[in-house]
Amino acid sequence: MNTPYNEALGQTLIERTKREQIVIVGVTLPGHTDEDTEAGLDELELLVDTAGADVVARVMQRRDSPDHTWYIGKGKAQELRDICLVVDADTVVFDNELAPAQQYNLEKLLGRTALDRTAVILDIFAQNAHTLEGKAQVELALLRYRLPRLRRGATARMSQQRGSIGGRFGSGETKLEVDRRRIKNRISRLEKELKDLHANRHLQGKGRSRSGLAAVTIVGYTNAGKSTLLNRLTQAGVLVEDRLFATLDPTTRRLSLPGGEPVLLTDTVGFVRRLPHGLVESFKSTLEVASSADFLVHVVDCAAPDPEGQIVAVREVLAEIQALTVPELLVFNKADVAPDVAEDLVARHQGSVALSAVTGEGIDEFLQVLGDRLRSIAKVVELLIPYERGDVLASIHREGEVVSTFHEDAGIRVRARLSEASAGRLAEFVVPSS
Repeated sequence: MNTPYNEALGQTLIERTKREQIVIVGVTLPGHTDEDTEAGLDELELLVDTAGADVVARVMQRRDSPDHTWYIGKGKAQELRDICLVVDADTVVFDNELAPAQQYNLEKLLGRTALDRTAVILDIFAQNAHTLEGKAQVELALLRYRLPRLRRGATARMSQQRGSIGGRFGSGETKLEVDRRRIKNRISRLEKELKDLHANRHLQGKGRSRSGLAAVTIVGYTNAGKSTLLNRLTQAGVLVEDRLFATLDPTTRRLSLPGGEPVLLTDTVGFVRRLPHGLVESFKSTLEVASSADFLVHVVDCAAPDPEGQIVAVREVLAEIQALTVPELLVFNKADVAPDVAEDLVARHQGSVALSAVTGEGIDEFLQVLGDRLRSIAKVVELLIPYERGDVLASIHREGEVVSTFHEDAGIRVRARLSEASAGRLAEFVVPSS
């Protein structure tokens, strides 16, 4: 997990000079089954591999509630220490979220780094962030994660006394206090930077709204094939890799639907089960492209072990960013890999479609359904266009679907399906329906 060194952090969450040996741990709590825990560990193993490390052992335990000291029981913690010695593990990663005190106690007992699922996801995001905004969002999430986990170490020492008058007689600051203050200051600066970047994004969004084009956002589980679909539809040239969280930064391209109407199509960061809340908070400005969209294309990997679980996980994140009410089209991707599963899923989810973004199978049907859905939610308005305003008539044809036209003495009466943005921009020509 070769996360770049960050001066603001002092150190990365997981530093790599070679592929580390990892033991993963899962705890089955009430309301869950051992199969759920196994599935969670399978995904955690994929996350660890994506981050650049190797899983060498896995440990499971069933508990009524987490132990407040080690999360797992004392006996299981000692057994975990023995396993780490046998396999020469560098790090232990829990699929469950650890409290800072539990993490600290485990590291003391195990004699090695103890992390949770959140730390691994943050590490992967840190590796994949490339834009200024993406890097700032990841660093903010990392700092928020690290701040409550700072602890006074054996090497904590008194810092240099302040030299100003009136400040010479204080006790000074410990290294821990200095670190906390630096992190808090950095968090404040990052929040301000992201606020400014969000304001710029909002202005860009307003410009796109004025264009009158419907905004369609692709959402879905990580590695479901969202970027591949965007490339298939628009030749966007977005990086496509068979790995988790290959795309963090949104990409928007123009797409013409079969009826001729253009839309703006945006690819987004992939979601995952139990996506860390801090990460959702840090990426809120990026994820807003989903909540502000006119329509969502929800891509699902039908070849995954649990497509239905992925749908639920994505909708949980959509609910967190207030995007659950945006109209959605379920698209089951990789139908070429699992055709029978794709057919069954389409039968279970009325109105969904199956396709292969790699081979192009089902793309025409998908575009037709998308066009029909967008037209069904578009507002039908009636406009009276003066004969000398051919530019307005052309923009109506370009931005919406013309239902009918009638020539009158005062001009051309047009009934058309238009987005709210287009209807608002052409408000001066809108007339009451006859």
